[in-house]
Amino acid sequence: MASSPLLTRISHPFSSLYPTKITPFYLATEQSFKFPSTPFNFVKHLSSNDNPIFHNFNFDSFYANLIDNSSHKINLTQVHAKLLLLGIQNGFLVSKLVNAAVNLGEISYARKVFDKFPDPDVFLWNAIIRGYSKYNLFASAVEMYSRMQVLWVSPDGYTLPHILKACGGIPSFRMGQQVHGQIFRLGFEKDVFVQNGVVAFYAKCGKIASAKVVFDRLEIRNVVSWTSMISGYAQNGQPIEALRVFDEMRSTGVMPDWIALVSVIRAHTDVEDLEHGKSIHSCVIKMGLDLEPDLLIALTAMYAKCGQVMVARSFFNLVKVPNLILWNAMISGYAKNGYAEEAVKLFRDMISHNIKTDSITARSAVLACAQVGSFDLARWMDNYISKSEHKDDVFVNSALIDMFAKCGNVDMARMVFNRTLDKDVVVWSSMIVGYGLHGRGREALDLYQLMKQSGVSPNAVTFLGLLTACNHSGLVEDGWQLFHCMKDYGIEPRHQHYACLVDLLGRSGYLDQAYDFIMNMPIEPGVSVWGALLSACKIHRHVTLGEYAAERLFSLESYNTGHYVQLSNLYASARMWDRVAKIRVLMREKGLSKDLGYSLIEINGKLEAFRVGDKSHPRSKEIFEELESLERRLKQAGFVPDRNSSLHDLNEEEMEETLCNHSERLAIAFGLISTAQGTTLRITKNLRACINCHSATKLISKLVNREIIVRDANRFHHFRDGVCSCGDYW
Repeated sequence: MASSPLLTRISHPFSSLYPTKITPFYLATEQSFKFPSTPFNFVKHLSSNDNPIFHNFNFDSFYANLIDNSSHKINLTQVHAKLLLLGIQNGFLVSKLVNAAVNLGEISYARKVFDKFPDPDVFLWNAIIRGYSKYNLFASAVEMYSRMQVLWVSPDGYTLPHILKACGGIPSFRMGQQVHGQIFRLGFEKDVFVQNGVVAFYAKCGKIASAKVVFDRLEIRNVVSWTSMISGYAQNGQPIEALRVFDEMRSTGVMPDWIALVSVIRAHTDVEDLEHGKSIHSCVIKMGLDLEPDLLIALTAMYAKCGQVMVARSFFNLVKVPNLILWNAMISGYAKNGYAEEAVKLFRDMISHNIKTDSITARSAVLACAQVGSFDLARWMDNYISKSEHKDDVFVNSALIDMFAKCGNVDMARMVFNRTLDKDVVVWSSMIVGYGLHGRGREALDLYQLMKQSGVSPNAVTFLGLLTACNHSGLVEDGWQLFHCMKDYGIEPRHQHYACLVDLLGRSGYLDQAYDFIMNMPIEPGVSVWGALLSACKIHRHVTLGEYAAERLFSLESYNTGHYVQLSNLYASARMWDRVAKIRVLMREKGLSKDLGYSLIEINGKLEAFRVGDKSHPRSKEIFEELESLERRLKQAGFVPDRNSSLHDLNEEEMEETLCNHSERLAIAFGLISTAQGTTLRITKNLRACINCHSATKLISKLVNREIIVRDANRFHHFRDGVCSCGDYW
């Protein structure tokens, strides 16, 4: 057998008798020491009175030392082979071998060693069960424990925590309960090490009340006890309780470990309490744990979710090889905080490094693509998903449906819906919401009927999508009936449902009914409800009711710019310029300013942005020439601008120039000079489309023979052949 570099470095009991560099005795050739060749005679010769050097040699201590210092599997196999060669059947050394193999990650080899030992004792069983539990091979751990019971080997205080971890990891609640019963029978009810395992088991199985009962009975609570309870609450959606237990722990003088701090940070993340989260971060730094990988992940997720994405990215960059959880935290943080392009870029970086993604990664990336609004990007993402292991993931497919709907192509969304085999309520609702966003009310209602026929019960999101679809299509009676049948499914309407119905009634001209509906609401009307009424009053120029709605809004949110702009729009539509001026003065006094409108257009996968009267674009001269050409053609076709849509007291010429320079008109002009004839133009606007631009875009679509898709703050408009999909109802 070839010698290992390790074995030549290990000092042994007789190193002082040999030259400085020497091969250990058990690897020396027989000629060097002239030992007999057979194992039996070899051992006999070592222990004979003729060899005083080896007379009191301790094999267990020597081979245990070799095993403890083994750094590679080959070292263990050499020692194991020598033990077999010498005929040594020692449970202590075999347990050492199994534990060493487990520590080196060689769990398969550990099992082989275990299986070759004829009569394993509890220590050897503990070693193999610990190994399986350590590497999350929980089913194998439970299997070995069951075999141990069949062979009547009684577990001890070291067996039980590992098998409890396995039961919680599967999870196997019934098996864990049986182990808990054994703990009482074996007298371990006061063993804190074992009881901590019981607390963690119940917590992982979602039985947090049972975990608390065990925790409360503990006479001695160490840091593991407290951490198990804190982690249990945090993992079971009770962050407030987790933080309460953490405060109680600190009041008893127990210092938290890094595991407890991870759970506390996650709890602060769940309640989005950044200030207290920062205090825990300070504690992490003081304890010197700021480079602990799990804490870096938790801190990244906390700062990302709370909107501090730049801080989160700094933690992300500290990790040389980020794991999947860290990638997910950063991509999700970007996507959920308005940094969609950064999320997409990071996702591309991730897959370019061949890092395996999971369902969470895919959903976050799809969400980011939906926010970007690029149809080309949406198709790229769909192509990636279709070739990945996530193609049949119901959550990913739901996100894809939402993505295509928000990127302006509800037909592609329907294709994803049709190919999804396992359609749950989320998939159905996503498609219904998509139809609602595009004002395809009848198709949404038809899909709702198919959903019920398929045996899937609607939820609150389903009804919100249906009410939105009715709202964007003017289906007042259908919307009214749907709202009142929500209770048939045990669903209590929320503020969004009430607001949607108020908007539906108000836009259809039923302002008095909308007001009466609000006055009879069983819950206090919120901002969304009064905002819907004010918006409807602007459409129908009902100043008195609109002023009342505005007063209610100001009492709820006195510093929300949008409410003042809405009231100003109402006054402007009624040409009450003195009141418009008063609103402007009031806004200045409060330090408020109107959000600037802009429009984005996608050309060859790239988004270009425009503002009102924007002349900063490199092709500005061509854009305005095209715009002038369009205005001439519009006038020749008999188009007359709707000057009531302007919010300024201007003369006729100034008003006309202002109206034709709106951001979406500039985006359309740029699209026409940048794409081939017949190419669909896709535009995103951050504000609601004005009446004038809506009317102009309808006629432009006919004049240039193009489909123009505009996504404004409320919905999608598909302009084609002089008609809009909204039916002039938006």
